[in-house]
Parts: sequence; structure tokens; C-alpha cells
Amino acid sequence: MKTKSMIFFFGICIMGISMIGLTVPQAQQQIPEPWPVPENFKKMKNPVDPANKEMATLGRNAYNKHCRSCHGNKGLGDGPRAASLKTFPGDFSSAEFQKFPDGEHFYRTNVGRGEMPAYEKTIPDVEERWAIVNFMRTFKK
Repeated sequence: MKTKSMIFFFGICIMGISMIGLTVPQAQQQIPEPWPVPENFKKMKNPVDPANKEMATLGRNAYNKHCRSCHGNKGLGDGPRAASLKTFPGDFSSAEFQKFPDGEHFYRTNVGRGEMPAYEKTIPDVEERWAIVNFMRTFKK
């Protein structure tokens, strides 16, 4: 009787370990494929003054509504949905992210790619999308 119980116990343990292996997310792609940006966007100037408090509030609120779930409260790419993504959403506080001009961030926010949605139609107000770019600039190390 003890032998059957032990075999049963070990069988349950092996099944449990197997199930855990199926539920652990696969490793995210940490370095995404290059994301080419058209030259006209690279040269775009942000028309929204980052010192404008009303626009800063608009950018923060829009970020919290549309971006925070993947990019996190501090832009570190650690939002509640981030772990379920195939590609790491990026760290907005990194020097690499911060070196790109505003127009590149605006372009990426507009057109999206892969798991990153396009917000051109979801957020029809152009100034609001620029305000999000300004808010993303506040995530500096």
C-alpha cells in the first residue's frame, strides 16, 4: 500500500512541476528589431511646451490610460501586462531611449508595431500624443 501511495505522490509532483513549466512565460526578446523611422518624423519639432502645466497633466493622464499597463508607472517596461508580452516594452528612463528626438517617439506612438498599438486613431488629438511624448521624457535616471 505504501508503494502505491508513494508512486501516486511522485506522479502528482511530476505533473505539478510540468504544469508550472507550461504556465511560466517564455523569455522576452530584450532587444527588439530595429524600428526605422522616416526622416520627416526624425526632424519634427514637438509643438507642445513641456512647461505647460495643463498639457503636462494631459500627457500624464493619457499615458496612465493608454501606456502604463505595459510601460509601467515609471516607464521602466514593468507594467502589469509587460510580462505577457513577447518583446520587452522598453525602458523610457534609459539613456538610449532619451537620446532619440521627440519626432521618433511621436512616430512610434502613432504607428505602433507588433504588440505596440497604433494610437493615431485611438488618440485623435495630435497635441495629446505630443503631450505623451513630453511625459515620457520625465522618466530619466
